[in-house]
Amino acid sequence: MNATEDDGTSLKLKIPCGLTQGSSITVIGIPDGLVGSFRIDLTGQPLPGEPDPPIIVHYNVRLLGDKWTEDPVIVQNSWTVARDWGVEERCPNYDPDLNKKVDDLDQCDKVVGREVNRTSSTSLQSNTTRGVAASKHEKYFPFKQGFLSVATLRVGTEGMQMTVDGKHITSFAFRDTLEPWLVSEVRIAGDLKLLSILASGLPTSEESEHVVDLEALKAPPLSPLRPLDLVIGVFSTANNFKRRMAVRRTWMQYDDVRSGRVAVRFFVGLHKSPIVNLELWNEARTYGDVQLMPFVDYYSLISWKTLAICIFGTEVDSAKFIMKTDDDAFVRVDEVLLSLSLINNTRGLIYGLINSDSQPIRNPASKWYISYEEWPEEKYPPWAHGPGYIVSRDIAESVSKLFKEGNLKMFKLEDVAMGIWIADLRKQGLEPHYENDGRIISEGCKDGYVVAHYQSPAEMTCLWRKYQETKRSLCCRGW
Repeated sequence: MNATEDDGTSLKLKIPCGLTQGSSITVIGIPDGLVGSFRIDLTGQPLPGEPDPPIIVHYNVRLLGDKWTEDPVIVQNSWTVARDWGVEERCPNYDPDLNKKVDDLDQCDKVVGREVNRTSSTSLQSNTTRGVAASKHEKYFPFKQGFLSVATLRVGTEGMQMTVDGKHITSFAFRDTLEPWLVSEVRIAGDLKLLSILASGLPTSEESEHVVDLEALKAPPLSPLRPLDLVIGVFSTANNFKRRMAVRRTWMQYDDVRSGRVAVRFFVGLHKSPIVNLELWNEARTYGDVQLMPFVDYYSLISWKTLAICIFGTEVDSAKFIMKTDDDAFVRVDEVLLSLSLINNTRGLIYGLINSDSQPIRNPASKWYISYEEWPEEKYPPWAHGPGYIVSRDIAESVSKLFKEGNLKMFKLEDVAMGIWIADLRKQGLEPHYENDGRIISEGCKDGYVVAHYQSPAEMTCLWRKYQETKRSLCCRGW
């Protein structure tokens, strides 16, 4: 990728297909100049009619402080034409109690801004002493004027993590409509002598003619003469090709999937990049398991995918049960079918990890922020966590019917949305049956899982190998 400089004051690095989980941008340089302050912005593509592109992540290092402090500070934020700047996230923060977690890591590492002892060697000229070790107190800050720093921004599940010289410093949660796949450029400006910039872990595709097991990866065709027991709709985004291939090569190889008893389809929205959309179209034609959504894949629109899964599972093909999962989830298809047979209920069923006591997040800075206009009540109705839940056919049909009648309340948290829809159907006479299963692991993996979430492609491969060897749900330790 070619990087370009603007008048020697800033640098721009193009990111052709966005970022995905595990992608990283590493900046190696030396803060210099009069104040040694600099900024790193991850920007998206300009929207029609808007002169400036959105800033998905704004990372501003101020070595001499700002109007709030004279101490060094890191400021993180986002910007759009519609919403202007968001709420600043500072490191160190005014109030340590506001230090929230992102991917289980501190928004600001607790060591930043604390006093540390550093011993330095001084040469004192006297008759009796030469070379005395002196200890001085100073506040820790990861960047220092005139000193080399290696800073890495890495995409996590919930947000962006920043490490400096190998140490975690800050985290920044992605905000609504500003997601990593939208990143099209890295911009660096300010008092930084830039030595190198490296983008790694970027999304890639795979030429189908180079896939040796291509026929084994193609989806079995649907047939009206062969009713399905289960349709599994997998949420994915356009540039998550590696994840989809990991699913195809692992749990989509279950006999129940290959035989056509279970159908698995990826529900994918469009990308801002024509290159990515062309790759996605070729992938859909090659494997026959991609359902393209007619909208750009913003997080706030994912409930439309849930609706699409309901329509697909009841109208495009006929299935007894409809399941929703994610492309970073490993699904024990055999255990799901066994559980459904033991429950032995094909009416009003919602099966998954049920949450019966949750409240809306009212913090505007949160990706999951819900305003009182969107949901005025203090609690949600019962809902099942998104990494893996199943509804019976009658629920999916009723959701589709509500939509056609114009009575379906769209809600941006798709798993909660399904809970809201079922609560509305209950008012119309539906008798829902909530079946809770703690083996659906919404965060990570535990032995005995039915669904294990947040699994990388390598972990998916490991889980599949362990299943083939033992026929048990064993996690991969040490990954």
